[in-house]
Amino acid sequence: MRVTIQRVSEASVTIEGTVKSSIGTGLLVLAGFEEEDTTEDLEWMAAKIVNLRIFTDDNDLMNLSVLNVSGDIIIVSQFTLHAMTKKGNRPSFIHAAKPHSAIPLYEKFIFLVGKELGKNVSTGEFGADMKVALINDGPVTINIDSKNRE
Repeated sequence: MRVTIQRVSEASVTIEGTVKSSIGTGLLVLAGFEEEDTTEDLEWMAAKIVNLRIFTDDNDLMNLSVLNVSGDIIIVSQFTLHAMTKKGNRPSFIHAAKPHSAIPLYEKFIFLVGKELGKNVSTGEFGADMKVALINDGPVTINIDSKNRE
C-alpha cells in the first residue's frame, strides 16, 4: 500500500460537478493498493497517518498530529501511485490492485482510519472521475509505502 499525504487547510472532491466531500484543516490522503496488501498493512498505515506529527505547535515545530489539532481526513483512491516508469514513457500499473481486490481494501482502510481518528473520514468515490482540490498547507507532502517501513 502506498499513500501520499498532504497537510491541507482545505480540500474537496467533486464528482460530475457535485461536491462529494470537503474538509477544512487536516489531511488529504491519496491511497493506492496492491493485490498483496494485508490487514496488517492497512492497520499499520491507518495508525501511522493519524499519529504522524506534521502539524506545527506553538513553537512552529512539527510536533502535532491530526488528532492533536482536531483535524479531518479525506481519503481518495489513487491506483496511479503504483505507476512503474522504468521503461518507456507510458506508465505501467500492473502492481496496482484490480477493483475486485482494491475496493474491499479501500473500504477497510477508510474504516480503520476513522477508528484511529475517532470520527468518520471523508472520501472520494472509487473508480470515479474525481476533481480533487486542495490548499496544501506548508506545503507538506509525504509519501509512505507499507512495504518499506523505514
